[in-house]
Amino acid sequence: MFNKILIANRGEIACRVIKTARKMGIGTVAIYSDADRNALHVSMADEAVHIGPPPANQSYIVIDKVMDAIRQSGAQAVHPGYGFLSENAKFAEALEAEGVAFVGPPVGAIESMGDKITSKKIAQDAGVSTVPGYMGLIEDADEAVKISNDIGYPVMIKASAGGGGKGMRIAWNDEEAREGFQSSKNEAANSFGDDRIFIEKFVTQPRHIEIQVLCDSHGNGIYLGERECSIQRRNQKVVEEAPSPFLDPETRKAMGEQAVALAKAVNYASAGTVEFIVDGEKNFYFLEMNTRLQVEHPVTELITGVDLVEQMIRVAAGEKLSITQDDVALTGWAIENRLYAEDPYRGFLPSIGRLTRYRPPAETAAGPMLVNGKWQGDAPQGAWAVRNDTGVYEGGEISMYYDPMIAKLCTWAPTRDQAIEAMRVALDSFEVEGIGHNLPFLSAVMDHPKFISGDMTTAFIAEEYPDGFEGVTLPEEDLRRIAASCAAMYRVAEIRRTRVSGRMDNHERKVGAHWNVALQGQEFDVRIEADKEGATVAFSDGTSLRIASDWTPGDQLAVLDVDGESLVMKVGKISGGFRIRNRGADLKVHVRRPRQAELAKLMPEKLPPDTSKMLLCPMPGLIVKIDVEVGQEVQEGQALCTVEAMKMENILRAEKKGVVAKINADPGDSLAVDDVIIEFE
Repeated sequence: MFNKILIANRGEIACRVIKTARKMGIGTVAIYSDADRNALHVSMADEAVHIGPPPANQSYIVIDKVMDAIRQSGAQAVHPGYGFLSENAKFAEALEAEGVAFVGPPVGAIESMGDKITSKKIAQDAGVSTVPGYMGLIEDADEAVKISNDIGYPVMIKASAGGGGKGMRIAWNDEEAREGFQSSKNEAANSFGDDRIFIEKFVTQPRHIEIQVLCDSHGNGIYLGERECSIQRRNQKVVEEAPSPFLDPETRKAMGEQAVALAKAVNYASAGTVEFIVDGEKNFYFLEMNTRLQVEHPVTELITGVDLVEQMIRVAAGEKLSITQDDVALTGWAIENRLYAEDPYRGFLPSIGRLTRYRPPAETAAGPMLVNGKWQGDAPQGAWAVRNDTGVYEGGEISMYYDPMIAKLCTWAPTRDQAIEAMRVALDSFEVEGIGHNLPFLSAVMDHPKFISGDMTTAFIAEEYPDGFEGVTLPEEDLRRIAASCAAMYRVAEIRRTRVSGRMDNHERKVGAHWNVALQGQEFDVRIEADKEGATVAFSDGTSLRIASDWTPGDQLAVLDVDGESLVMKVGKISGGFRIRNRGADLKVHVRRPRQAELAKLMPEKLPPDTSKMLLCPMPGLIVKIDVEVGQEVQEGQALCTVEAMKMENILRAEKKGVVAKINADPGDSLAVDDVIIEFE
């Protein structure tokens, strides 16, 4: 076994590998750029080597710099994580030439599966079900139209070397096939330097389901069930779960066996993932193979008890798999939500800055354990496990240079419904401040009827949130629970305020029993009767709720018992009440005495400032380019400027016709959210 491993990555995956290496007694070496000098993975590793400036193309993906770090540290093996150099055959070759083990598959497998045309041909030869299509080179648009008619519309036109949605078009007729061929070819040439195009049948109502495989260099291979990854946004996975709520045992077995057959066809040795598109009739078709550890691997670990990182290290060291297919049992259900530094209220634009508060829910273990390939014990009903894979900490910076993922929050429970409920509570308990993030959106997905039913496709987000995410409107039952809880909490705070020292003589302040609670456009008149164990909050319609909690004023997380059911809320202080965040909703809750409530109705509504003649920066970022000048007339849709954040360039366009009156920023300026870039007459 190795004595020292270098992790050629950063962030949460670097931290994840370090945890397993430490468990195995293996020393670890981190690499870091200038931007990551104070990163969590650097402090967790036994050693750390600086490799260059913040941009990844000057540090993390420069093979020579990583090789220098390996020589400096004397590492015997390298785990590449995912992204960066994880599927770079030249990097694997460089390691082999240096005599350093690559914790990943052989070079030949990386090369074969890295090309979509080659991989599909290999899959067909291995007996893997593939989407009907044409894998040869397509000369021109006329040939593309002919092939599309032979396959039958709709078709998917794809770049062979593509990824991330680039070089990809759906065509429903001859005209779209002709246009799509040329657009895909141009995008592929510009993005990948490879303009080869292929065409395949477009699967309607598709689900994205992938099989986790694990192989050694001795010819052994197994599959560890599947992961459902259908909830995606712009081809980026957001929610994953294992197993899939859609598959039956027969389909799972067929997909697993074909995935292993494909892996063996390229002499695969390591952990890998074979991705499939599955239609509504459970017909499945090979999509691609990822020759690395997947971001969503924790859900597989939670339902199988197999540490995939440990198995990758053991395989790289030449060991045989200690687990057979018969040892693999899928126990319970696991769900993963990816927490991104993206503001869902602003079209999921990247959000950078300092994490002024970062308090994930406590990680807990529940359920059975796998010991030497055998399950020990049974999972108690209702037991939950919470896992949070992360690479950040409170006070740390979210950089503009790298992927916006902050953490992967996972829950496990004996059943899918219990795992979803565990995730709801975990999301409600996750405290993140200082940046925009997608916690509210994730909470909304967990409560969405289509997700709860398990009946979703890869079009889920596009179909259910066509106009973007605008927050959550809670049902009245939930509002009553929150209103009663806030009334009880406000009463506690009022009692504390009556006990402040230094008050005037003969001025005793009493806390009444009658209150008015206003939230989400509704009002509830309540009466509170308190005792040592809690409070009973009675509504004007005769119903009541019993509230018990150890919350004290100043606590930013409230865990309450409401009529025997748990309620977890993030709590902020506002004038005359609280800012409450629960189940994706962000509420201003005002708790007033009856007379105060009467007077509040007479107060004029405060209107937001008029920004209609201003271009505001929608995210923290760097001004790359200003496309207009003072005095210039602009038309609706015209490009005004370009803002860069997290490796993405965002062109800001005019919403209406106007004349530029003032420009407040120059190329190279760093701006915060809502900074005024341009003013119009």
